[in-house]
Amino acid sequence: MGAVSPAGALGSLLGTEPAAYAWEPSSEEIARQTGLPITAIVRFDTNTRPAPPALVARVLTAGAFRPGLSEYPPNDYGPLARAAAAAYGVEPEEIVVGAGADEILDLVARAWLRPGEAAIVPTPTYAMYRVVTEQRGARVHEVPRRGPGEAWALDVAAIRAAAREAALVWLCDPNNPTGRAEAPGTLPGLLASLAGDAALDGRPAPLVAVDEAYAEFVDSSALALLDSYARLIVVRTVSKAYGLAGLRVGFGIARRPVLEPVEHHRPPGPVSTVSAAIAAAALAEPAIARSFVVETGVERERLAAGLAAVGWRVEPSVANFLLVRFGSPAVAGRAAAALLRRGLVARTFGPDHPLAAALRLTVRTPAEDDRLLEAAAEAAREEAP
Repeated sequence: MGAVSPAGALGSLLGTEPAAYAWEPSSEEIARQTGLPITAIVRFDTNTRPAPPALVARVLTAGAFRPGLSEYPPNDYGPLARAAAAAYGVEPEEIVVGAGADEILDLVARAWLRPGEAAIVPTPTYAMYRVVTEQRGARVHEVPRRGPGEAWALDVAAIRAAAREAALVWLCDPNNPTGRAEAPGTLPGLLASLAGDAALDGRPAPLVAVDEAYAEFVDSSALALLDSYARLIVVRTVSKAYGLAGLRVGFGIARRPVLEPVEHHRPPGPVSTVSAAIAAAALAEPAIARSFVVETGVERERLAAGLAAVGWRVEPSVANFLLVRFGSPAVAGRAAAALLRRGLVARTFGPDHPLAAALRLTVRTPAEDDRLLEAAAEAAREEAP
């Protein structure tokens, strides 16, 4: 995930006027606007794995795609749904397949939000929750997180209060872009409270969508709560830890009463037969994700230490990216521009965003990260009085 660039991200650096929601520009477009060769562009803004796993070549060589490429994929994505069910510990009928986690988020909004209803978005968090909510004509009710001093934790009391008037609650754990996971017990306690509050008020509990795009980087999952909170859907993907973002394969996982309305809104065949075959094979080999998580953890700490050594303030992270905070939005903007001049693309945030004075940086290969460290040191020297 990472398709949404908050207003002002690259446009502010290049002197162009951004749209309200701007999809991130391609590397070709960045090369054209910066005057650099495309080979010099490195994406530190997309939170993707630098290279796909070797399994991809094996599956492509085998060519065991059912049905063949001249036919549409089966609408139930049976083999892929069974692989996902085995990986996530649920039944195949509790899986809906979509074109990446982003399509699942859109389907959830289509199924469970009506015009004028409210959806809770704890901020800062992934920008797509706002996008899919507003596209449905629903209202975004922002609930600020507790801030860096409290690990950007959810404000559970504020969410409970807002949920009395909300149809849907968007949650992201681990959270993007802060890189932090909720403390143990937070989500079970919140869901129990939401259910209890709804029962006391005599109303339905809100649907809760937990986006777990980075779940492989931690040891917990909201999947364990599917039986205790009836109106829960968990969103997973093969884009991050499995390194298969280009396949566009994501999953919604829920009990049937929640999943059926979501299925109703899904178009036929959104995922290609090739993508489905590769994703199913990858899910059957969890060591692919486990090894990447371990390697990323080591490189993440090295990169964080290197950035701290040049004076950048790096937040702790459990995921494959780092959040770096600066003294002001202007300083963060100059740092991002300095990186961009060298072909290194950071995730920036708009002027009204709670992270306007921060950059988000993907952990990539040691060689690419060394380029980032060198550029960061040069940018720090340029910023020094």
